[in-house]
Amino acid sequence: MTETLAGTGAAMDRRIERPHAKRRKRIVRGAILLAIVVVGVVLWLLMPGANALTVDAAAIRTGEVTRAPFRDFVPLRAEVAPLRTVFVTAISGGQVAEIATSDGVMVAAGTPLARLSNPSLELDVASRSADIAGQLSAISGQRLSVQTARQTSGRDVADARNALSKAQTLLAQKQVLFEKGIITRAAIDPVRQDVTFQTARVAALDTGMAQAGATLADQSAGIAATARQLRESLAMVRASLSALVLRAPVAGRLTAFTLQPGQTLKSGDPVGQIDSEGQWKLTADVDQYYLGRVRTGLAATADLDGRSYPMAVLKVLPQVTEGRFRIELAFRGAAPTGLNRGQTLDVRLVLGADRPAVVAPSGGWLDAGGTTAFVLDGDARAVRRAIVTGRRNPDQVEIVSGLAPGERIVTTALNTYAPFQTLLIR
Repeated sequence: MTETLAGTGAAMDRRIERPHAKRRKRIVRGAILLAIVVVGVVLWLLMPGANALTVDAAAIRTGEVTRAPFRDFVPLRAEVAPLRTVFVTAISGGQVAEIATSDGVMVAAGTPLARLSNPSLELDVASRSADIAGQLSAISGQRLSVQTARQTSGRDVADARNALSKAQTLLAQKQVLFEKGIITRAAIDPVRQDVTFQTARVAALDTGMAQAGATLADQSAGIAATARQLRESLAMVRASLSALVLRAPVAGRLTAFTLQPGQTLKSGDPVGQIDSEGQWKLTADVDQYYLGRVRTGLAATADLDGRSYPMAVLKVLPQVTEGRFRIELAFRGAAPTGLNRGQTLDVRLVLGADRPAVVAPSGGWLDAGGTTAFVLDGDARAVRRAIVTGRRNPDQVEIVSGLAPGERIVTTALNTYAPFQTLLIR
């Protein structure tokens, strides 16, 4: 009986749960489970894929693709240079004995710039001049001999003709007397023989004189040529001495003239340069991307003090150095006044006429080659897309294919994003 009561009491002590408490527990468990699922989904969404990169929205810039006129030009920073520069060099070596002008002054053609001293050259010039003078004297003797020979030959011919004339006169007189019977044949025959002899003598002398004349003419021509060469040599020898005086080859402004008294120069050493004053050109370096499109004659404009001056490409130097090549531009018409060597000007090089095109903003994204772009898909994602670009200027790039007007692209440099195909923007 006791055991029965005890067992009954234990049964009566068991806790009885209310129905609404059970429901509350189930709701709490469900909420916890739902929260776990939501957190997991959010974490999954926030986790980038293998080819995706999460970037801060403030760290990127974007731009819109539009259809607009493409302005086909290249801005350049050009430097003023003389249109023509003539270099002055030392023809003969020597020591600077006297300086006649200074750097930066205007000089006329032929103006003495400096005088060199070279005793050994002066002695050599004197010796060679004396030698050439002696040869010229010998040439004069040869010319006199030729003239004497011509005179002698002419005198011999004249004497022979005179003797022939006398013999012929005497024969005519003897012939009259012979015909009248006053003299015999024995008296006239010697005279006839003398006429025959003198006639043959004149003929021989004429032939010899003609042959000698040709020889003497050749000798005279050779003597004249030799004399001319000797005089030219003498002029060159004396010119080497006059070359000790350095002169301005053209008129202009003397620059880079830094000679000092006592300085020693060798033949060919630079002395300075003469720049054309008031005639200028511009030199500028252009990105190698435009090498195939830049040619002589292309139009350009230079800006100075709020004014634009028309220019044209004068020369293209195709050697590429550090990704750039150099061009020279000339003013069309008068150059601006007040320009100075080394001054810089802003220049716009026109590559072609403006025409409508699909264009995108220029930016660092082109540094990767301009063959791909990240195109925004909504506000939170950008997907890499292959594109083809064409002409470029500092503000625009022509889109040949791959993008349409109205689309937006990431214009920030893409080097950091090179391995990725998708950007998740947060």
